Amino acid sequence: MDLLNTLVEKGLRRELPTREEALAVLATTDDELLDVVAAAGKVRRQWFGRRVKLNYLVNLKSGLCPEDCSYCSQRLGSKAEILKYTWLKADEASKAAAAGVAGGAKRVCLVASGRGPTDKDVDRVSKTIEAIKEQNEGVEVCACLGLLSDGQAERLRAAGADAYNHNLNTSESTYGDITTTHTYADRVETVQQAQAAGLSACSGLIAGMGETDADLVDVVFSLRELDPDSVPVNFLIPFEGTPLAKEWNLTPQRALRILAMVRFVCPDVEVRLAGGREVHLRTMQPLALHLVNSIFLGDYLTSEGQAGQADLDMIADAGFEVEGTDTTTLPGHRAAAGGGCGSGSASSEDGCGSVCGTTSPEEPSVPAAREEARTDLVSVRRRGAGTDLAPNA
Repeated sequence: MDLLNTLVEKGLRRELPTREEALAVLATTDDELLDVVAAAGKVRRQWFGRRVKLNYLVNLKSGLCPEDCSYCSQRLGSKAEILKYTWLKADEASKAAAAGVAGGAKRVCLVASGRGPTDKDVDRVSKTIEAIKEQNEGVEVCACLGLLSDGQAERLRAAGADAYNHNLNTSESTYGDITTTHTYADRVETVQQAQAAGLSACSGLIAGMGETDADLVDVVFSLRELDPDSVPVNFLIPFEGTPLAKEWNLTPQRALRILAMVRFVCPDVEVRLAGGREVHLRTMQPLALHLVNSIFLGDYLTSEGQAGQADLDMIADAGFEVEGTDTTTLPGHRAAAGGGCGSGSASSEDGCGSVCGTTSPEEPSVPAAREEARTDLVSVRRRGAGTDLAPNA
């Protein structure tokens, strides 16, 4: 396909595809799927070889969030029967993190429900970061605590945090349909605060919430402009007891096309296969490794993932290798520049210039292909952090 040849050439040069090209990837047929995966795989291997970075989540505080994000099982008014507990102590969190590191995780992601941290919360998380760093040499720590206030990103950085996660989740135009208690601009501002403090920015999206193809392209182009080092791609887990419980809009094939589109738009960024991969990709997960260079190991915040050993076996069987702590994840040009998703040029063709996030008046809105609900694959987490049971790592 001429489209795929063009996208590969652009990806190898770190050039931004057009919106039409990104939309065309999402519109490809199932018969063309393997060609799409092979093309995006060339771009992935150019910048990341066959390495897979492992990340491990520790949910520091679960449930009881005052925000109304429709996709979240921890939201205000959620009836999902998830674990609910207040802040883990530093030693408890460090013990949970150690299980992930022992399983091969290079990065530990510390997450807490809520609108954003108080200064006392930042102190608490800082002690946890210090404990993890002291006990696990070489491990990266990413904090995900919600909206940040002035000075909090700098304090987390001083405590040893390497990165901060705050996802955009969906397009700016549809954000108000998903969340009303904060704005899309609030999220952008928090990512920028993290970057200004010298933290590596991690920001991604959630697919499968009923969005159109144009919405998906919008948020990925906005991420390209925001310039995070890591882009997690989540697939909605439709928890019973949340407003989006009936949104089963993804097939494994569509999920792979979304991942390919993200790789083409942000060719040299750490693209992470995140929550919902087991639910929506299922037995096609190994194909996704040709598109992403990073995954979460084991369980998620409130849902269970596949066994940690199964993740390791999948990586090995697919011909990939786990990235060690002595390896720099990002390509040299990005690591040297402190991050960035493009070439650093402000032109509209080869960097994060003014073309990012723009809209075209003649874009198709292709609805997602709805698949049969697989509620049997949604398993609430009952082990690990906040419980007396061993974690899955």
